[in-house]
Amino acid sequence: MPGKLLYTASTYSHIANFHLPYLRAFREAGWTVHVACGGTAMALPEADRVVDVPFAKRMTAPENLGCARRLGELMKCEAYDLVITHTSLAAFFTRLPLLGRKDRPRVINTVHGYLFDDDTTAPKRQILLAAERLTAPCTDLVLVMNRADEALARRYRLGGEIGFIPGMGVPYGRLDAVSETDGRTYRRELGIPDTAFLMVYAAEFSRRKHQAFLIQALRGLPERAMLLLPGEGAERGACRALAEELGLAERVRFPGQLGDPSLCYRAADCAVSSSRSEGLPFNIMEAMHAGLPVVASDVKGHQDLLGDGCGLLYPYDDRAAFQKTVTLLMDSPGEAMRLGLAAAGAAERLRLEAVLPQVLEAYGLIVPAGTREPSGSVRT
Repeated sequence: MPGKLLYTASTYSHIANFHLPYLRAFREAGWTVHVACGGTAMALPEADRVVDVPFAKRMTAPENLGCARRLGELMKCEAYDLVITHTSLAAFFTRLPLLGRKDRPRVINTVHGYLFDDDTTAPKRQILLAAERLTAPCTDLVLVMNRADEALARRYRLGGEIGFIPGMGVPYGRLDAVSETDGRTYRRELGIPDTAFLMVYAAEFSRRKHQAFLIQALRGLPERAMLLLPGEGAERGACRALAEELGLAERVRFPGQLGDPSLCYRAADCAVSSSRSEGLPFNIMEAMHAGLPVVASDVKGHQDLLGDGCGLLYPYDDRAAFQKTVTLLMDSPGEAMRLGLAAAGAAERLRLEAVLPQVLEAYGLIVPAGTREPSGSVRT
């Protein structure tokens, strides 16, 4: 029997980009679906109600305690049967007001990548791990997307049950609608020579994504190597300034935020990533489906996608290793094509149509409404 669901995340864009098919599935099954999120408002047509919660991006920002109070009042008033959280910040402040509540709803924390691992600095690791351990008693199910996060969740018992899902699934349809001819046209519009070896990294500009590393590494690559860096974010201005300072402005393109990065993948010769850590990154999966060879930092998330021969990994922040790996692809078109074909084949299991049923089963879409005991099981 369907019930009432609260779905939370830090931003509207996270819900809009990754979760509308899931909201639709719950509604089609008869559930009442509410969403609580912050950031720039966007239409979320699959929700019966949207509650604006103005999360600050820093975990320690005092205004987030106000968000927790607001969520606590909402959950008490609406008497949800199921709460599904996404993104580390929203997950913590959604669960915080449920601590100690005997009548709380069932809670699923969908982990899109813990922001700590064994290599994280001790102070940051202690804070983030403490937040997860504090809220573990009111988390019935933790769903993780890579094996490193699964190990962390099991080692520290971060939920009543631990489940594994292959991401949220990628809707490849929009990429399939863009042709190679469209990509070549876009490439010319960007002023990219036909002889260039164009690397693309579509991601928010942040310290964790580490785009500055790619710009610095470009200096040691042949002149025909170029970078395409779509996206916005706090570090974008600094990266543009860095490219100017290093005399690389003509070899780096900053097209800004693109609603659909499909043209970038069709225009590029290779996908790259310099990220410090990931959950299971959409940008890499989209690049794989496009048949691009991928060169990515050897970190969680990337390891799960590329570790079995369908991509190339280099040690995080190792400029010489990155340059050597990219040069290998530039000098070996046959190897680049082989890797691209292998990536496209591996990406099939990650398409939305394949993953959505697995995630819905893990979410326990058939959990009877009104069964609200915290210790109640959720199918995994």
